[in-house]
This record gives sequence, structure tokens and C-alpha cells, in this order.
Amino acid sequence: MQVSATARHVPGSPRKVRLMLERLPGLSVDEALALLRYAPSPHARSVSKVVLSAAANAENNFDLDVDDMVISRAVANEGRMLKRFRPRSRGRVSPLLKRTSHITIVLDGRES
Repeated sequence: MQVSATARHVPGSPRKVRLMLERLPGLSVDEALALLRYAPSPHARSVSKVVLSAAANAENNFDLDVDDMVISRAVANEGRMLKRFRPRSRGRVSPLLKRTSHITIVLDGRES
């Protein structure tokens, strides 16, 4: 059985969040949380919150044992962009795009 959790509109570009997510598929929940705890990226904290949420969904909503679950898929898609402007010389402006991400973690039963 697959269980998922999604965090929407998380600050941070999807490209940078994907760097954290590409290591996670195939790891158990505990291994993924240990990897994210010591990762040097500031996005690791928001990814670990989604992993914990997926584990809580599996345990509380479906009565599954979290120790038998592995991360089967980890995806970061583009969220909405906040469009701001930075003043430049000679009265001009340049756009500043504050990007957000939608982070999805899917857990699946351990394949033994």
C-alpha cells in the first residue's frame, strides 16, 4: 500500500529541493531522517517534515508499521512564484522571482 504526504508552497526553488530529494528513494523513514538531519542544505528541514508527515499518515490513517515502509518516490514540483521588483540604476527595475515548491513523499511497503 502506498501512503503519501504533500507540503505545498514551501519557500525554496524546486531545483534546490530536488538536490535533497534525489538521495531519498529506497531509504527507510529512519535512514532518511538521519540523512536529512545532517544535510548542509536549509531545505532539508522542510523535506524532513514531509517525511514525518507521510510516516504519521501511514501509522494513523492506515494502521501500517512505519518500520516496514520505504520511500518509493520523492518529488518537488513548482509552486507559485511571488513576483517582486528590485530597483536598478537610472530608474529601471528588474524582476525578482521568489520561487516556491510542492514537495511530495510517497511511502511503500518494504520489498523483501
